[in-house]
Amino acid sequence: MSLDRIDIAILDSLQKDGRMSNATLAEKVGLSQSACSRRLDILEKSGVIRGYHARLSNKMLGHPVIVIVNISLSGQADKQLREFETAVKLCPNVLVCYLMSGEYDYLLRIAAKDLEDYERIHKFWLSAMPHVTKINSSFALREVADRTGLGVETALVETAS
Repeated sequence: MSLDRIDIAILDSLQKDGRMSNATLAEKVGLSQSACSRRLDILEKSGVIRGYHARLSNKMLGHPVIVIVNISLSGQADKQLREFETAVKLCPNVLVCYLMSGEYDYLLRIAAKDLEDYERIHKFWLSAMPHVTKINSSFALREVADRTGLGVETALVETAS
């Protein structure tokens, strides 16, 4: 999908405040409310906008420990990957899971209450997942940056060049 400057302004505004009303958004980007609504609908249906959600604080919800976990599987056959991915989606503490290239097969970001809670997650969830042969855990000391996305202009400039 080709995005123009108004689409970019819409996306940039929504990344900063996803709760703003259509009227406010239309005013910010210089469109009528109906034109803005149509553009939003197109951006949503095309998949550029994947959804709207509240960003919650893991710390305030009692899960301040963030663990980055690298996992190796016994193989990378489609069935093994599918079975592991099905299992990892069931673990409520897994915030993010990526299939990786390189030394490890998967990278996970996990939220835990404390070290004992992570030990429970490791023992009853991660170690029990199908085809897992190696688990390497690193504990985040401090969050430095946590973005929901790239700057829209930056992403589009890089794509065009």
